[in-house]
Amino acid sequence: MTNSATKAIERQQPLAGSVIEPQVVDFAALMKPRVMSLVVFTAFVGLLVAPGHIHPVIGFAAILAIAVGAGAAASLNMWYEADLDALMVRTRQRPIPAGRMEPGAALGFGVSLSVASVSAMGLMVNWVAAGLLAFTIFFYVIVYTIWLKRRTAQNIVIGGAAGALPPVIAWAAVQGTVGLEPLVLFAIIFFWTPPHFWSLSLFCRDDYERAGLPMLPVVAGEAATRRQILYYSLLLAPLGVAPWAMGFAGPVYGLVALAFGAVFVFLAWQVVRAKEAAAPKLFRFSLLYLFSLFAVLGVERLIGGLA
Repeated sequence: MTNSATKAIERQQPLAGSVIEPQVVDFAALMKPRVMSLVVFTAFVGLLVAPGHIHPVIGFAAILAIAVGAGAAASLNMWYEADLDALMVRTRQRPIPAGRMEPGAALGFGVSLSVASVSAMGLMVNWVAAGLLAFTIFFYVIVYTIWLKRRTAQNIVIGGAAGALPPVIAWAAVQGTVGLEPLVLFAIIFFWTPPHFWSLSLFCRDDYERAGLPMLPVVAGEAATRRQILYYSLLLAPLGVAPWAMGFAGPVYGLVALAFGAVFVFLAWQVVRAKEAAAPKLFRFSLLYLFSLFAVLGVERLIGGLA
């Protein structure tokens, strides 16, 4: 940890000799419930779209294991990044930098959840899905959090693979294998991630600069970041339509993907033009975009609405 980060954490720690007793809400916060909800949602849609049959109890076990695995990765991320979290306004109230939890408790919690989620997936579902879940946790914690995040401005691009894997894991839970269709869902989330997070980083740049994180706006400047947002948006828009073009999504999905993709590109263009409040608008819309595409895909499958 840097000296400034250590001091920031120490200022919020209890007096010497006192015992930190984290509450249930602190352990829940470690699991990043808002991020987990998106992971669970995309995984559930992957489960619905996969051809074949899975017993509802087994399907529930698969989604629960994915949720717990996501919480495990988030907990280990917070354990490792407590020094950075203490320096940033939007993260300084997390359990460790706020002094509500010892780092060791977060580490133990994350490791325990990792072992439990992968074991449950293997024993109750299948070991292909379990292997993918284990790889996802490893990639997010070791490759993204520990290796990439503090070293390269491409951390979000490469690290985004971890967040894109849940529908692939869910597909494997049903099929026992991975086909082209889940890889398309993976690609949608993967190419969605950079414009989503870089639009956030544009209006949180001071936080990242204070923490010394090499986010793209800090390293390459805002103009380069805005251009990259547009480039990835232009790649994302046709990818969003791919499930319909490939025949595993219906016409309603196709229309939604086309319309929302056009709006996404338009907002990215507004970001490039440095329009006031364009980045926050794109950030909010990006959440709606991903949710809408996966929601329509799932609903179509539930009601048998494929053309």
